[in-house]
Amino acid sequence: MSEVGKLSAITAEKKAQVHPAAVVDPRAELASGVIVGPGAVIGPDVKIGPDTWIGPHVVLDGRLTLGANNRVFPGACLGLEPQDLKYRGAPTEVVIGDANTIREYVTINRATEEGEQTRIGDHNLLMAYCHLGHNCELGNGIVMSNGIQVAGHVVVEDRAVIGGCLGIHQFVHIGSLAMVGGMTRVDRDVPPYCLAEGHPGRLRGLNRVGLRRSGLKTQEGGELGQLQEIWNLLFRSDHVFVEGLRLARQEQLMPAAAHLCAFLEASIEKGRRGPMPATSLSR
Repeated sequence: MSEVGKLSAITAEKKAQVHPAAVVDPRAELASGVIVGPGAVIGPDVKIGPDTWIGPHVVLDGRLTLGANNRVFPGACLGLEPQDLKYRGAPTEVVIGDANTIREYVTINRATEEGEQTRIGDHNLLMAYCHLGHNCELGNGIVMSNGIQVAGHVVVEDRAVIGGCLGIHQFVHIGSLAMVGGMTRVDRDVPPYCLAEGHPGRLRGLNRVGLRRSGLKTQEGGELGQLQEIWNLLFRSDHVFVEGLRLARQEQLMPAAAHLCAFLEASIEKGRRGPMPATSLSR
């Protein structure tokens, strides 16, 4: 086969494959290597990046952009109108990055007001029956277990792990490398690197296992040691919280501790939910 012939064969193999039983609007944009399963419905303003798999009976609608190498499992509904009484039909968006796994019956709603987005980063796993409300923002490498119900305007930072069968209150922020136990009531901010659990939710200490797995320096004088010192100052000492933050800022903070302090400083500002309290047994 000539080089021209080989190139033609490769190009043909990489064309989007749409099952005859799928309904795809001709104005939708499907990149090379996209596979669309039977019964899927794709609207006119949808853009799907290369090598993304759309499973059977998935519904993609509204102004929705999916990046490359995503997998969307049967029954998921992405990009539909927000469940918000303030919504008046603005052409808002859902923007999803690359290499995400979106399991069965996940729902992700687009934003409410003109020019706003619901955003999901890269390499996230959203297990079955998760719901992401309008204007949510997810970072990268997040794991969300089955049946998590996320209200509007929630922010989840990179590599957080959230257990199943729980609700997250609107405007809550969950920090990077935090771990939230299953069935926790999440109505306040969960700081980065922390472990939260209970009903009502309470901070139980640092997510030490997750921090070690992340490669954070654990030797004496390393970031984990400083994080523990700052944690004790903020959540175990007799200092008022604001005073504890002021004292922490007097230290030469490494990146992890600096991020923890910055997150908490933002959390106590007007308009935020405030940090989740710690239990008396926190470590």
